[in-house]
Amino acid sequence: MSADLATVLARALRAAVTGDPAVIETVFTEDVQAWSPNLSVTSRRQLVAELADHGDGLSNVTISIDALDVVGTRAMAEWHVAADHTGPLLVGDDLLMEASGRRIVVAGATFAEFRGERICALRNYFDDAAILEQTRSAG
Repeated sequence: MSADLATVLARALRAAVTGDPAVIETVFTEDVQAWSPNLSVTSRRQLVAELADHGDGLSNVTISIDALDVVGTRAMAEWHVAADHTGPLLVGDDLLMEASGRRIVVAGATFAEFRGERICALRNYFDDAAILEQTRSAG
């Protein structure tokens, strides 16, 4: 079962980066609790809506999963996301960063709890200030 949970978490991370609602529907429970520095949701419906809102500011998005471990019904992953900042990007609730044209890279870690083979709780940790630093225009 451990390998299965690792596969589910890897699919969930890729779906979160791409905003793929079909995969999100299959890997998260309906009552999922998810948190990150700029996201807090208490249902799969909210998660789908929040992830769909991230799409237009970034293009050519890739994720690299550097490490992934499963212990019982919990899984942990370390990852890097890279993307081109090609459109307006909302950072937090109120800071809109205009397109910089730069390639940005963010490293982070995710901790997931499972109910069966679906994720029921997810915590993402990354430095959102790194996003700001990389998207600011030179000058």
